Amino acid sequence: MEGNDAETVNTETTPTTSRRGRKRSMVWEHFTVETVSGGCTRACCKLCKQTFAYSNGSKVAGTSHLKRHIALGSCPNIKNMERQQLALASGMKSNGDTTDLPKKRYRTSSFGSTFDQEQSCTSLAKMIIVNEYPLHMVEHPAFLSFVQSVQPRFNMVDVNVMECEVLSVYHKERLNLMQVFENMPGRISLTIGLWTTSQTLGYICLSGQCIDNDWKLHRRMLNFMMVTSPHSENALSEAIAVSLSDWNMKTKLFTITLDNNCSSHDIYSANLRDHLSNKNTLMLKGQLFVVRCYANILNVIAQDVIASIHGIVYNIRESVKFVKASPAREHKFSEIALQIEIPSMKALSLDVTTLWNTTFLMLDAALEYKEAFTFLETCDDNYNEAPSADDWKQVDVVCTLLKLLYDSANTVMGTIDQTANIYFQEAWKILLELTNATMSEDPMMSSIAKEMHEKFDKYWKDCSLVLALAVVMDPRFKLKLVEFSFSKLYGEDSVGYVKLVNDSLHELYMEYVAQPLPLTPAYMDQGGEANHMNGDNNNPHIGDGLLDFDIYLSEIEVNQSTKSELDQYLEEALVPRTQGFEILNWWKLNSLKYPTLSKMARDVLAIPVSIVGTGCSFFGSGTGTRVLDEYRSSLRPETVEALFCARDWLQHLPIMTELPSTALVKMEF
Repeated sequence: MEGNDAETVNTETTPTTSRRGRKRSMVWEHFTVETVSGGCTRACCKLCKQTFAYSNGSKVAGTSHLKRHIALGSCPNIKNMERQQLALASGMKSNGDTTDLPKKRYRTSSFGSTFDQEQSCTSLAKMIIVNEYPLHMVEHPAFLSFVQSVQPRFNMVDVNVMECEVLSVYHKERLNLMQVFENMPGRISLTIGLWTTSQTLGYICLSGQCIDNDWKLHRRMLNFMMVTSPHSENALSEAIAVSLSDWNMKTKLFTITLDNNCSSHDIYSANLRDHLSNKNTLMLKGQLFVVRCYANILNVIAQDVIASIHGIVYNIRESVKFVKASPAREHKFSEIALQIEIPSMKALSLDVTTLWNTTFLMLDAALEYKEAFTFLETCDDNYNEAPSADDWKQVDVVCTLLKLLYDSANTVMGTIDQTANIYFQEAWKILLELTNATMSEDPMMSSIAKEMHEKFDKYWKDCSLVLALAVVMDPRFKLKLVEFSFSKLYGEDSVGYVKLVNDSLHELYMEYVAQPLPLTPAYMDQGGEANHMNGDNNNPHIGDGLLDFDIYLSEIEVNQSTKSELDQYLEEALVPRTQGFEILNWWKLNSLKYPTLSKMARDVLAIPVSIVGTGCSFFGSGTGTRVLDEYRSSLRPETVEALFCARDWLQHLPIMTELPSTALVKMEF
């Protein structure tokens, strides 16, 4: 009978080793074959002496069940030996036998089939970068022990070598990103972040945002540069000029979004315009050049409002601490709330003082239980932090106004693509509500609202034109929403404000008209599809010998008094406001219909109205001047830049989200 495991053996020794019938499976290192009655044979484990069916006449059971007995630890003797080996490895004494463990042969995926010292060093550097580990972790004894247990052949490098490896990763990814930016069809908008250190030095963080050929929004960190005086008038303009030169973007700058406090904004704006307008062609005479961060203004206003009642906030925080100090107190407080029939379902929570949204939620929940806190003070001698009736009234007013900012921030954060069009509706609603609140008959409401309105109105005056132009590029709103909102804000004076937006819109459009476009929009490069279909990857024209005809058509279009793309777009009916509408996909589908206007829309929608990117919080973190920790402050500036920038870049690579598996895919004996 042919086959590796098919012959019948009449001995208790390992089956025959003849060349034709040799049993090649490694399982026979651990089993013998015994003959039983009826011409049947059974496989007997050499270690535990258990027997398993092997053959019955002409039928052979195979070896899979025998492999499982050895490989999965079913054999009790193997379990004992594994325990003994673990005990020896951990320095414990064992009196058991020292029988060798069965040899296992594993086949891994191709990724882990060979060891590469250089590749392993690169992977280690990327791990340190992405997870923000300290460079000197390569010298930690515990980490060294772990690496040796996983791969003894890996020769661990020292801190200096790992720093060089990090810089190598940075330079490689930077070259890749430069190629990506070179192929971007539109302009680049920048965001500026300020970082300080415990020393007198500081850092300026620059990120670029744009929309690619496939109408996908991208934001990438460009530089993390050390400056001696980050708040000086020239620091920003010089850093931006260096960054634009390094990335070959001198002629592609569109807008700059600043992350700074309100008082220094005017200095930065004037300085940046004067310094850069001489070296760059700014669109719309620089009227859109400087944009203020939307998240920053929300945080500044919210934190100022909370600070205005800091004493009351402290009392409420201490009150919540008192209640949550023990389960018994929480139970007692719940009984009080039930007894006086408080309907609230909100749970008391403590805040994180650096995140104003948590303070708002703490105040908002505590406000629902104000009567319970007052009652608790009368029946518990240990509690004497209950706010007064006037205190609760102030909290009520503050929570009403803070909710406007809180809801707006959550709306923006809930949007997948934070294109510039989403901010206009949020900003004008806040301004309208604050304007109405300033006229409230409640003096407390009016007083707090006036302070908030003053700050937000300054933001609105600086940025309303940018926000309005962006929302016009939304086919669901166009100029109609601008007209509607301005009528609410300005009444009879709204006509003049709408005209300003309309004139700026057409002026900006004419600047894009002056830029060269392919003579025949039908042959424009749309992600390479048009050229591929035409069989020519170098020339957008089909080479049919009708170039003169194309010129003739172009001259006719110029001479004829036809409506512009912009006017056609504005006069068409609004797109329905359906759930799941994707503005970038709409422009992608309509870019052939509006070849010039779509270029303008691409740049306008890519303006980063907030320095906080998608997936990040608006509430405090990352929206003001940040402080570099002591460890990173001690590193060389070029290393700090490499760590920050490479971390941002690597997070967008597929390998960082889908690491290749090195799991065992098959076991053989």
